Amino acid sequence: MSAKFGKVGVLYGGRSAEREVSLMSGAGVHQALLSAGVDAHLFDTGERSLAELAAEGFERVFIALHGRFGEDGSIQGALELLGIPYTGSGPLASALAMDKTMTKRVWLQHGLPTPEFELLDADTELRLVPDRLSLPLIIKPPHEGSTVGITKVVGYSDMKDAYALAAKFDAEVLAEQFIQGRELTVAVLGGGKTARALPVIEIAAPGGNYDYEHKYFSDDTQYFCPAALPPAVAEEVADIAVRAYRALGCEGWGRADFMLDADNRPWLLEMNTSPGMTSHSLVPMAARATGMSYAELCVAILADASCKLHSAARNT
Repeated sequence: MSAKFGKVGVLYGGRSAEREVSLMSGAGVHQALLSAGVDAHLFDTGERSLAELAAEGFERVFIALHGRFGEDGSIQGALELLGIPYTGSGPLASALAMDKTMTKRVWLQHGLPTPEFELLDADTELRLVPDRLSLPLIIKPPHEGSTVGITKVVGYSDMKDAYALAAKFDAEVLAEQFIQGRELTVAVLGGGKTARALPVIEIAAPGGNYDYEHKYFSDDTQYFCPAALPPAVAEEVADIAVRAYRALGCEGWGRADFMLDADNRPWLLEMNTSPGMTSHSLVPMAARATGMSYAELCVAILADASCKLHSAARNT
């Protein structure tokens, strides 16, 4: 089957704040595909142009890019124009999921649980925000991932610095109600009615601080897969993950992040449409719990590659 994929490009690197992680994800995916007999080639979109991508003659590509210009619908739209099948969600779903504010609005329209929030700008009276959302709260750039630019605000005096940090990465800043509890994540594979959740993972970072360092480089963070949850709670979390994925129009694969409060109520935080594939990453961990190896996961994701807009046009 692997030979049927033809020449495959692994898009990695890019120009976002998550470039370093993408380089690791892409290298892992590339080696996995090679081990499965796929004619795979690395392509750094941060150093090479779309003209070069078109000239390479790829028959399909695996998107291992994270953040802007790779996970936000930009490269997906370009690949649609080039007619190159690609992994993961299409341009609209990718753009929606990359914008945490729009993601939350869509989820609320679908009756899905997500923490209360407020969008901040330079004219916002920052000292009044905690009165509306209560303390502690989270301040973050809504168009970044991997906890880039995020701050947990515990006092009124923290607001200014938290806003300034997030504003370095984004023209808009998102303030979000903080949910105290257990951190969970759920990988989803497939699309539409065939979308299915992999086992729920619980993340236990030192001091509850699952930051960039603890996500990708530290060995101090603990992961429990499947998470030790009552069966009914695990089923509910998985069901919400799939519903959240479908609500955004995601396909191929993705990962929904949650907080589980003291009453075992799950709260959706965000959807990742091109999750990490490093040695510390969570989708491969969830796949292993079902007996699927890293290489098998990569091949399964690659097998679902398609041009979404072209497919929609053919079906009308």
